Amino acid sequence: MTEPIKFELTTKIPDHIDQVLAPYFLGTEIDNSWIPGGVIGGFSGKHKEIYQLLIQEQQREVFLLGLGQEHQLQGAYQTFRHFIVNEKTRIRSILLVDLRHLPESAIYQCVLGISLSDYSVGVYKTENDDSHLLRQVHLLINQKSNDFVNQINEAQHSSEVIKSACALVDAPGNVKTPRYLAQWALESGKSHGYTVEILDHAALKQQNLHALLAVGRGSEHQPVLIKVVYKHPDRDSTKIDLGLVGKGVTFDTGGLSLKKPANMHYMKSDMGGAAAVLGAIELIARLQLSINVAAIIPVTENSVDSLSIRPGDVIQSHAGKSIEVIDTDAEGRLILADALSYIQDNYHPDVLIDLATLTGSCVATLGYEAAGLFTNDNALADSISQAGDRTRERVWRLPLWESYQDALYSDIADVKNLSGKPVAGAITAAKFLEFFIKEKQKWAHLDIAGVAFGDTGHAKMKSATGYGVRLLVDFARSLIST
Repeated sequence: MTEPIKFELTTKIPDHIDQVLAPYFLGTEIDNSWIPGGVIGGFSGKHKEIYQLLIQEQQREVFLLGLGQEHQLQGAYQTFRHFIVNEKTRIRSILLVDLRHLPESAIYQCVLGISLSDYSVGVYKTENDDSHLLRQVHLLINQKSNDFVNQINEAQHSSEVIKSACALVDAPGNVKTPRYLAQWALESGKSHGYTVEILDHAALKQQNLHALLAVGRGSEHQPVLIKVVYKHPDRDSTKIDLGLVGKGVTFDTGGLSLKKPANMHYMKSDMGGAAAVLGAIELIARLQLSINVAAIIPVTENSVDSLSIRPGDVIQSHAGKSIEVIDTDAEGRLILADALSYIQDNYHPDVLIDLATLTGSCVATLGYEAAGLFTNDNALADSISQAGDRTRERVWRLPLWESYQDALYSDIADVKNLSGKPVAGAITAAKFLEFFIKEKQKWAHLDIAGVAFGDTGHAKMKSATGYGVRLLVDFARSLIST
């Protein structure tokens, strides 16, 4: 495994530096100190603009990088990452980044972006052709402070967790079984000081997690439920401030309602919600945030077998409500129903959020720029939206009007898992989940189908984005501050 890139604060330019990255906002006056007597023309600082200079007198190569408008700083980590990934064949092992003219928070953005740039999806190749050479970065600043050191540490923790979450999502289905995901959680909990418990097949039966068992019965890999609890010693140990649920379908064929083959190989990503929740818990633990968090992650495959659930079946759920299965490819909401019921009964969180790669309808509505946000609480909607803006893991609120519930009416069960109508699929999926939310529970559902997996620049094909980790951690911080 490649050693992580190292970062060092400096107020002076080391003599051995021969490559410099100087980022600028749009319209900022360019510091010509890198070019004695020279004038820089043709560079404006627009987003992702690159201007390369060869300074013979200093024997240095200077890259000017455009960050766009100053209000875009909170997403600048993506610009730094994009630059290193796209210029990796030209960037050598040591780089100096001139941050003297940027706001102090640029340190976090720079370190996070550059740290994320060495993520590789080619871990299963016999010869990894990754040509990433960068190993050390000097951050040129005006003066040192402990806050800058803290920014570096948090950015490095964040990047390590995000890359781990991405690796989970990108892992092939034959490797990433439910037990594999459970083992990952156990090892993370042991390393970072939070408790993890795994409910196996027998325990799922005992705990009446009928919907999860029903979805998983077509696979040779039995389903599990991952229970995670992080408690800070300064908090009331009897209280759970935040409850998280993440959909963990490690591979989704669609079951007997079989998916089309063209993009089925991407269905290894159908546990993006689980990866985001596991990553968020680990990062919260690493940062030792003063909050109590519980997470429930239902994990299963959705496979084709003679034992698979059938369209038309009626199954039971943890909440004691019966479900008519209209489409076996609407399985994610079935396992989430059990998980949402379980976490409310056992942990009583003040706030409950679930994340799931749930519907193509949400992708059709919002594209690849934002997750769909559904919630029964206006203040919660505002808080999550603000966290999304701060982290650039954006959300957009969609309605949960009662009139949509009629689409899920069943003649033979308490509810059906699909409306059958070709419209409002993301909304009716959220309404199905709301059916399992208790009356006074503050709850939000994030449909991350369009943002958890896509064109990231790390690979020629689609790959994991790590969406949700920083969003959830930022939201957790907002709970602490209130």
